[in-house]
Amino acid sequence: MAAPKTCSIFLFRHGQTYFNRDKRFTGWKESNLTPLGRQQAELIAKKLKGKRIGVAYQTHQRRSKDTLKPVLRYHPECRQVITDDRIIERSYGILQGKYHKTQRKIEGTKAYRELLRKGKIKPLPKKEKMALIEELGHEKVMKIRRNYYEKPKNGESIQIVEKRVMSFLRDLLKKMEKEKVNVAISAHGNSMRPFRRYFEHLTIPEMMKLENPSDDYFDYKVKV
Repeated sequence: MAAPKTCSIFLFRHGQTYFNRDKRFTGWKESNLTPLGRQQAELIAKKLKGKRIGVAYQTHQRRSKDTLKPVLRYHPECRQVITDDRIIERSYGILQGKYHKTQRKIEGTKAYRELLRKGKIKPLPKKEKMALIEELGHEKVMKIRRNYYEKPKNGESIQIVEKRVMSFLRDLLKKMEKEKVNVAISAHGNSMRPFRRYFEHLTIPEMMKLENPSDDYFDYKVKV
């Protein structure tokens, strides 16, 4: 009996952007690839050079398109490039464009004042106060970035991102089964998490700890 046929999903994220480099919340804002980001995109392209790609997906954002573009230079056989924003980056709402460092100070100061108000700490000398503010702010920013349920004001939680990514993935698997094609996906750091959770059978905490490379891809086999 012949083995079932499989096709591949080649999944990768965009290269480094200026907002990535400067440690700013990007979300749905545009930020171009840095020179390093363009090198990373070229490296992904070279690694995928020997594969076959029938369909490619990108989002409307330039960083997704500019990462996919060098990949497709090696793939004249790719007959379809589809823009689908269900795989777009997570929206950080009012935090978009803000520096992580600035937000740590804002959140840490709020948390410090709240501790004072509740009488849980006494006023500290300046040096100790600033150290505690940094520590509290770091915890809050990491909660925003790494908590599955945390939703910045006017933004999205990873739970929301996962819901739209899974809608995309269900449609994609049907298309692959019907057309028997390999697929390339130029995604974003946070939209990659649900893909990896699905194919690598991860728990939510495991998914939230993932760091997705900017210079490599994942190859997931799909029975068609």
